[in-house]
Amino acid sequence: MRLLIIGELEGQIGAATKIARSRGAKVSQAPNIEAALTALRNGQGADMIMIEAKADVAKLVQMLEAERIIVPVIACGVQSDSAIAVKAIKAGAKEYIPLPPDEELIAAVLEAITEEVHAVIHASPLMKRVLELADQIANSEASVLITGESGTGKEVIAQYIHRKSKRAGNNFISVNCAAIPEALLESELFGHEKGAFTGAVARRIGKFEEANNGTLLLDEISEMDIRLQAKLLRAIQEHEIDRVGSTKPVKVNIRILATSNRDLVQETKKNTFREDLYFRLNVISIHIPPLRDRKEDIQPIAEFFVAKYTKANGTQQRVLSAAALDKLMRYSWPGNVRELENIIHRAVLLATGTDIAPEAITLPNAPASKEPASYGENSAAQTSLNKNELVGRTVESVERELIMDTLNYCLGNRTHAANILGISIRTLRNKLKQYSDEGLLPDDIKSKTG
Repeated sequence: MRLLIIGELEGQIGAATKIARSRGAKVSQAPNIEAALTALRNGQGADMIMIEAKADVAKLVQMLEAERIIVPVIACGVQSDSAIAVKAIKAGAKEYIPLPPDEELIAAVLEAITEEVHAVIHASPLMKRVLELADQIANSEASVLITGESGTGKEVIAQYIHRKSKRAGNNFISVNCAAIPEALLESELFGHEKGAFTGAVARRIGKFEEANNGTLLLDEISEMDIRLQAKLLRAIQEHEIDRVGSTKPVKVNIRILATSNRDLVQETKKNTFREDLYFRLNVISIHIPPLRDRKEDIQPIAEFFVAKYTKANGTQQRVLSAAALDKLMRYSWPGNVRELENIIHRAVLLATGTDIAPEAITLPNAPASKEPASYGENSAAQTSLNKNELVGRTVESVERELIMDTLNYCLGNRTHAANILGISIRTLRNKLKQYSDEGLLPDDIKSKTG
């Protein structure tokens, strides 16, 4: 965990730093927002930012978004500043921590950010073999290609490999190749010089340099444009990169991990993925089985998420009832662990007692579901479509409604929604941009998907 503190935290920076370091965080400090941004552009990196609530939190959040620097912002202020706390949250801060700092509260915030990537919850023999292979190859310098359907936990395994490797004390940097527009991905990976293109207001260090001496994860690499793949191949082979707008190469020392939810062998045959890049990445291959093939993992993972979201939402302690667990066990999980997480989060909020009953488990009306008609939401009366409602409507309007409903079900998670819809995340992103440009994207979807 890398914590960047901006300002003096109302004179409490020493206490906050001591607490964070006692919990294993690496702490750095910047006197103001501009200095913090300079540090981030230069590759310092941060997993969390703490800033005084009375500072210009909105400016910080806007500048981070403008430069595509994704890091949660935590506002800190004296306990009596309730109005400032509300203002900071509205400005985009994820949490508010009162000062003087409370050790348990700071620990809880740090834990909330780090717990997910550190947890590899499993009970199945299939996942046991996955972790055994990960243990065996973790200490090598070989590139690793991690494959599996969306939502199976590929990034979790990548984090696991990094933590077990010789590079564990250095940065683990992840780039989601599917979530970044093609025109910006090169700059995100390799960085750029000031003025290299419109919007390049300052020199920016890319993810390759930020990950120097550590590990770089290229998430969903199959979504990368084939023209950029050639530059990526050169960077991996030569251990050097060229910032956009620069003619001076920069040496880097990193280990490459990559994930894909597609069959890259088939992609090479279709000429959408370079064969030489595939061989360079696929020194070691690890496949994550879908959740439907490792049913033994459903209960421990579900119980982990119940505990997590009970705590996060401040609700009374809840437990899965036997009937609710049975319902989970008989579902086919097209969205895998990510879908299970969303459903458990929703169930924690919908449950009315200490037990999570089957009625709180809301599963989609999908043909793949094996739920019996006795569970209300999947009965024939509810799942049958009223065909008369579709008559006279355009294909575009029906498609748009299906996409919006699926995004709502997935709590705005684009990757999960794209998986359920059977389309690529790039296609989904283009559809959402089209709806936004046409003024047809509802505000609730905008807020969920960013």
